[in-house]
Amino acid sequence: MSFFNIDHIAFGIIGYQISYIELIGVISGLISVYYASKTNVLTWPTGIINEIALFVLFFQVQLYADMFLQVYFLVVTLFGWYNWQTRSATLPVSRLSRNGIAWYSILLLIGALAIGSVISRLHVWLPRYFLLPAAYPYIDSFVMMASILATMLLAQKQVETWVLWIAVDVICVTLYFVKGVYFLSLEYLIFLGLAILGLVAWKKALVYE
Repeated sequence: MSFFNIDHIAFGIIGYQISYIELIGVISGLISVYYASKTNVLTWPTGIINEIALFVLFFQVQLYADMFLQVYFLVVTLFGWYNWQTRSATLPVSRLSRNGIAWYSILLLIGALAIGSVISRLHVWLPRYFLLPAAYPYIDSFVMMASILATMLLAQKQVETWVLWIAVDVICVTLYFVKGVYFLSLEYLIFLGLAILGLVAWKKALVYE
């Protein structure tokens, strides 16, 4: 049995069997979000571990939009890591303009609908690779698009990143619970708390700009 298979169990809690791949994804994700809330550059390398683990996990539970999202995350993580390291002293916490918020909202809506339409047909177009239809394709795609935009804002240290992460976390707590990935659902509940703390901390940083 492959180490990366969700049936390869690390341990159980109250009857729920936690796989090694889910455990790695949860721990690395918690560390990464904690560092992000503290504007610590270590959020990026720990994020890479999280992205690889979740790519493997989401494929196995048919959350294909979330799976493809990890590829995007990996690219943006490398950009964010470079951006924070080279501009840490000159890249302050900032906020979007009203026009910026409007454009991001439009992108979120259109992107979620377009991606959801594609994801819902993957098992038809590529049945060799996607044996089962996507689970909750439009909700999953909203999470994907919101996460894409939130990561872009995070790399630029814009405070609205935490508003989007809060929305993503609220949805994911329910989505992963319904899909039976309970440990990951619990992680996103913790993420929700960290995102709220991150929003408060970054808003305080704005006061002193």
